[in-house]
Amino acid sequence: MANVLNPRLLRRGFLIFAAISLLGFVAILIRNQNLAGFFSAVGRIHWIWLVVGLGLASMDWIGGGLRNWVVVRHIHPNPPIGGMMLAGGMGAWAGYLTPLNSGAGPTMIYGMRRAGVPLPAAVTATLITFVSTIAFFAIAGPLAILLGAGRSLGKHGDFLGLSLYQLFLASLGTFVGLGLLFIVIILFPSLVRNFVHWIAVRLGRRSTRVRDRLEKVQAGIDSAHRDLVAYNTPRGWLVILQATILSGPSHANKLLAGYVALRAVGVEANFVDVLLLQTFITFLLYFAPTPGASGIAEVLSAAVMSSVYLPPDATPLYTLIWRSILSYFTLAFGFFVFSHWISHRLKGVDDSPDPVVLAG
Repeated sequence: MANVLNPRLLRRGFLIFAAISLLGFVAILIRNQNLAGFFSAVGRIHWIWLVVGLGLASMDWIGGGLRNWVVVRHIHPNPPIGGMMLAGGMGAWAGYLTPLNSGAGPTMIYGMRRAGVPLPAAVTATLITFVSTIAFFAIAGPLAILLGAGRSLGKHGDFLGLSLYQLFLASLGTFVGLGLLFIVIILFPSLVRNFVHWIAVRLGRRSTRVRDRLEKVQAGIDSAHRDLVAYNTPRGWLVILQATILSGPSHANKLLAGYVALRAVGVEANFVDVLLLQTFITFLLYFAPTPGASGIAEVLSAAVMSSVYLPPDATPLYTLIWRSILSYFTLAFGFFVFSHWISHRLKGVDDSPDPVVLAG
């Protein structure tokens, strides 16, 4: 975890993110071969929607923080709401700087520990927030389809012979599958604990140093198991339900950035259809191998949205605004917070056998 949170690694991730993201944006400009059209579109921006987008970007912090607070208080008394918001926002910030969002969980855990939450509880709470994210998409997608939303997407797109609606259904199936897997983990947490212990024992046989370290880690595993069991109760499932509902505002910038960016460039569209498209794009970007899905996000978003809503001259500007709401605003504020952490020598809460250290 310390390696994931290394400031040098995060700075390198930002440079890679910025470089690839810029290349993706330039590629879209070159493909459209209409630089004059891009500058003309800039002059037609609806600036009020950029203000809406700036507020929307704050939901990484506000929505994510409220969800953290609801989840953590079930296993740890009186977590500070401000600390939970910092943990949520900084988790999103680090996710944008690392491939496959790999830095999100460790940074969220570290932020919780700075707020006084023990490491096992922070690890369990982070898992529950991820479960609630999967549950939110797994429930919201089928509900929207049952209500008849998104059918018009079947008329658009031809990606590998599939319509956008068919691609959305395929991504939704993965969400549902992951949701069922995590339900099993919560219902039978002892299976997970025993599996982790089994791995620890096998690794310990190969190295005395590793074995000594794992003896301390196993105490944390047992504590995390007790915290996970606490969610397999009527009250615990109510907390998971609340966290699932709060996953909506927590991911509002990802889900609504497309609609706001469209309105900013003067394009009106069906809100629910755009929401389904953004859900599809969001899920695919979780598996992107570049930091913050840089390059991939720009090209994918431009390709999908231009096939349905965007005229060629508005596509580059839309992509720039969409990416700003999705990532740039959070990255800017996140670096301000991170510099504050560094100025305080990144001293965390050392209350566990496996302290998280952010090496400079």
